[in-house]
Amino acid sequence: MVYRMPRIAIVVSEFNYDITYLMLQKALNHAKFLGLEVAYVYKVPGTYEVSFAVKQLLDREDVEGVVVIGAVIKGETKHDEVIASQTARKLLDLMIQYNKPIGFGIIGPSATRSQALERVEDYARRAVEAVAKLLNRSSIFSKMEYSGETIFIE
Repeated sequence: MVYRMPRIAIVVSEFNYDITYLMLQKALNHAKFLGLEVAYVYKVPGTYEVSFAVKQLLDREDVEGVVVIGAVIKGETKHDEVIASQTARKLLDLMIQYNKPIGFGIIGPSATRSQALERVEDYARRAVEAVAKLLNRSSIFSKMEYSGETIFIE
């Protein structure tokens, strides 16, 4: 039996690309470190559009999970709150619908540019790690059978 690395995709928002580009580089490096194969990097105009790309990727049999990267910076209105909230909700719905993990690496809402820059590495790494852990644990879970003892999936 030949081992194949879990295959993922990364969706990255081009809006605030000075921040999201750095996040993308951190995510790519961390995925490689964790033994994940990044099959696709799909760039979208902004965080609002990530759900479109995520759905297309989840439809593919060669994608087992998706990492989403974006930065929603605070403006003078509550637009950032609407974008972040609705995007998070839709991504959660897609994760449940497709039964494939989605790592949420979107900074904001209400983040300043300097706060976002401080969080680049942390958010990118956590989103990749979430997908890696869920892929591993769901693989373990799918092979388990209850036998009267509590099973811990870690």
